[in-house]
Amino acid sequence: MNNPIPHWPGETIDLGEQRVHVRSTPRGPAETAVYVHGLAGSATNWTDLMSELSGVVTGHALDLPGAGYSPAPPDADYSVDAHARTVTALIERVSGTPVHLFGNSLGGAVSVRVAATRPDLVRSLTLISPALPDLLPRYGPARVALSTVPHIGEWAASRLTLVPAERRLGATLAMCYADVGRIHPDRLREAADELRRRDGLPYAAEALINSARGIVAEYFRRGETNLWRQAAMVTAPTLVIHGRHDRLVNPRMAARAVRTFPRVRLMLLPDAGHVAQMEFPERVAREAGLLIAETVLAPVGE
Repeated sequence: MNNPIPHWPGETIDLGEQRVHVRSTPRGPAETAVYVHGLAGSATNWTDLMSELSGVVTGHALDLPGAGYSPAPPDADYSVDAHARTVTALIERVSGTPVHLFGNSLGGAVSVRVAATRPDLVRSLTLISPALPDLLPRYGPARVALSTVPHIGEWAASRLTLVPAERRLGATLAMCYADVGRIHPDRLREAADELRRRDGLPYAAEALINSARGIVAEYFRRGETNLWRQAAMVTAPTLVIHGRHDRLVNPRMAARAVRTFPRVRLMLLPDAGHVAQMEFPERVAREAGLLIAETVLAPVGE
């Protein structure tokens, strides 16, 4: 538990209408991966998985607008559509060929939209507890929905900053991990420092609340742009990973994913929670690496 842990340098990239902070592994492998984090997360949610896959893909993990070190979007749009446009612009910026796209939770929903609407940009798709619409959500998502009610979310955010960062962090990690004992102590210190830093940002609460509102809005979207309809349109080979101890996205959604995505395989982790890429990066990397290798070896058009 006291072994050195990896860190990836970051830089702010200008995408035209939006600037985003991106952390990247050393350029080497010809294949490129782009990693999209979940609500209240950041690029560092992918640090260990990026390390595991650094010999297979050159990885780029972004902080979504308003998250991590990325500034707030100029138009204050935190919808899933807006995040998908940002991810699309980043892919076009960092790679001249289709990428291996990874998404966790909110980032999973964003990645599905990108893969469905821009199949030319996505070579494979790995989704870890994707936040796809579930009208019978668990306790955690119900709290997210409550926080999106006008004025209540803003009030709750203002009150939360009065709670010590370590206490808030502990509650969040207990919700996301099956076993918080797996977290490296250096990671805990870094996360607490980062939470205190974000407390001082004038747009931090707005980014969190409005990104949550973006997820909730997707639960009620109908028609061809419904995320499950779009999942059925994804042409890229897809790996869906769920943890049986996920308190945020119900693992039973895995069965629907298998019925919906056209080219899909499922990985169920019996001892993981909502962030399997952080709890078990080696296992996730092993399965994702197989998918990447198969897509690289497959003839064009398959």
